[in-house]
Amino acid sequence: MANDTGNPGPSVDDAALPALRAGDRAATERFVRSHAGWMLRLAQRILKDGDAAQDAVQNAFAAFFGKLSDFEGRAATKTWLHRITVNEALMLMRKDRRQSEVPIDPFLPEFDAFGCRIEEPWTTYVTPETLLQRSQTKEQVTALIAQLPDPYRMVLILRDIEDVSTAEVAELLELSEANVKVRLHRARAALKKSLEPLMRGRDL
Repeated sequence: MANDTGNPGPSVDDAALPALRAGDRAATERFVRSHAGWMLRLAQRILKDGDAAQDAVQNAFAAFFGKLSDFEGRAATKTWLHRITVNEALMLMRKDRRQSEVPIDPFLPEFDAFGCRIEEPWTTYVTPETLLQRSQTKEQVTALIAQLPDPYRMVLILRDIEDVSTAEVAELLELSEANVKVRLHRARAALKKSLEPLMRGRDL
């Protein structure tokens, strides 16, 4: 699954760092405008709440400019800002006491006594990647991802959508790499099961 704009890549902002460090107002406004969009989409994927996502983006910019004097430029500016945004969104999510642990088992495929998967006969097959490229189904796929239990949804978003490494996901979520891999496997299986009506060419 490809990320639309949130995945960090080569940054053109590094040359602007001296102006940003000097507090140049015009440079700061340009920087905020150029990054606010993808940062908000990233935060919304994590938090599933528009107001909370706005807060996460504001906190991320505050953290970025607050730590700018310590930034040594070992990574692209956008890569660093991406990590800050993820961290701020995760902190807000952890503070949300409304969260409840939802088991992933109801989302997973079922198997019979012989270990064979129980499923309807397939007539057509479309891959999840193809579905994401179809504008009419992209929102449905996004909604299905949002329904996954948070511990599994977060791993899926960070690994498969944001293309964050397993080691970094483990660090961000305070998990072992082995645990990240297990959660990712189960999240992918659950998403594939949820996508099967669309993959068979039917509406959800």
